[in-house]
Order: sequence, then C-alpha cells, then structure tokens
Amino acid sequence: MSTHELEFETKSLMPPTEFSRRGFLTTSLIAGFTLATGPVNAQSVITTDTNGLTAGEVKVPVPDGTLPAYRAMPATGGTFPTVLVVQEIFGVHEHIKDVCRRFAKLGYYAVAPELFARATDVSKLTTIEEGRAAAAKVSDKQVMSDLDATTAFAKTEKGDVNRLGITGFCYGGRVVWLYSAHSSALKAGVAWYGRITGTPNEMQPKNPIDLVDSLKAPVLGLYGAADQGIPNADVEKMQAALKAAKKPSEIVLYDGAPHGFHADYRPSYRETPAKDGWQRLRAWFQQNGAA
Repeated sequence: MSTHELEFETKSLMPPTEFSRRGFLTTSLIAGFTLATGPVNAQSVITTDTNGLTAGEVKVPVPDGTLPAYRAMPATGGTFPTVLVVQEIFGVHEHIKDVCRRFAKLGYYAVAPELFARATDVSKLTTIEEGRAAAAKVSDKQVMSDLDATTAFAKTEKGDVNRLGITGFCYGGRVVWLYSAHSSALKAGVAWYGRITGTPNEMQPKNPIDLVDSLKAPVLGLYGAADQGIPNADVEKMQAALKAAKKPSEIVLYDGAPHGFHADYRPSYRETPAKDGWQRLRAWFQQNGAA
C-alpha cells in the first residue's frame, strides 16, 4: 500500500469534522535520521526490510488535529498484538521506524507516534540540546493523551489492544513508566534507560519513582551501569521502591553499558546487552499477555 493510500485510509476513519493543523510544527515524518543524532555509525546499523509487511506513515486522529506516526504490521492475517513504540528525544526517525518493523516481523502491530509534533519541527533538530528543549515543551498529560489516541487508532486497524504493550528509549523509557501508571488497558512495558528521577515542573510534575505505587502494568527496566546520565544509585532506588511496593516489575542493569546501548546507529551501541535486552523484552511481553 502506498503512502497516499495509507493516508486516505486513515482519513476515512476520522470524524467528519475537519481538523486544523494549526499548532502542529511537524506534520509528516522525516526520512532517514535526525541531524541531532550526530554521525551515523553505518557499520552497526540494523536495517529491517518491509517484505511481508504493511509499513509506512499514518495519521493518528487527536482532538486538536492529527499526529504523524509510523506503523508496521504483517501484510496478511490479523488481528495482531499491539505495541506502542516511544521515541528518543530525536523524534520518530529511521531507527524508531526500524524498531517498528522488527516488531512487525515478529507478528506485532507496532506504531510510533511523533510526540513532539506540536513542540518543534523535528526535521530541523541539529543538536541533542534542541531535542531536550523540545521534550521540555511537551507535557506528560499531553503524551498520555496522545498514546491513548494511538491505541484507539490501532484498534481501528488490525491492532489487538487487549494485548497491548509499550516500549521506549531514553525519553521514551521514562514515558513507559508513566504510561504504565496511566493506562488500565496496558499489559506490559519495557523501558530502555529512561530517566527515573528529576526536578518536577508544571509540564512533568511526577517522576517514575513517584509512580511506583500507581503502576497498573508490570515494567521491565533495561539500564546501563556506565550510563553517565542515570546514576546507578537512581536505578537501585527504583529497584528498592518496586520491591517495597511488591510490584511485579524488574530492572536489569548491564555492566559496562552506556546510555543508548540499544541505538545501533550511534557509537553508544553495545551488541551484547542490546540483543539480550531484546530477548528479555520478547519474553516479558509473552509472560504478561502482550504477545
């Protein structure tokens, strides 16, 4: 199916009210990688083809317009277990799209909404700092609403939202913890090196560690012991909080792994923990009804 056909199909599902694009700075996904990611480590980039898949950009209806998103699923059959894939601070670029295709090859309906669409034109991000600034403009409340809308959109296609999982990286890893405390429909979450603590503010009033008692779905946290942005002490604090709350969540701390160890397009990539984490993710989803 062509991109044009995908857009037509999506629009046909939308209410007759015409949504305004006012306020949306990103209206379509970028091709390739965001400049802010820096030089791409081409030797380690994993590329997943679309053979046997239906994959491409779609538009997710939200109350104030539409979010561009990348969706991938098997080309035949259905319905499929659904997984929400949450971006890094660089937006929905080629790596996030590829992760969606990896899930689709395993029989999932995978969808990654561009959560920064209102905050910035992600195609123009050139530095990590600009990505962080964009993230700071997006409220947690808005993100939860957008993920709910994305789940509803998946249901209109071939997504089985009774088998709903979520995974995310860096910025998205933090969002996984938050959404696992927000959504009663969620079956399981896997958070890759998501921030656990921080200074609360109006846009992000709570941190994952504040929401342990509120978790509605089990979360598997995958962290690097050599992460310079997330201290081991924070990870240990989260482990202790989960244990005290008797929550069926787990954290794995990979010795020597830096932040971004799953990002195969960046120098931070570490093949061994990345592959081990992926296998743990698959098992976690299977164990908890998200597969």
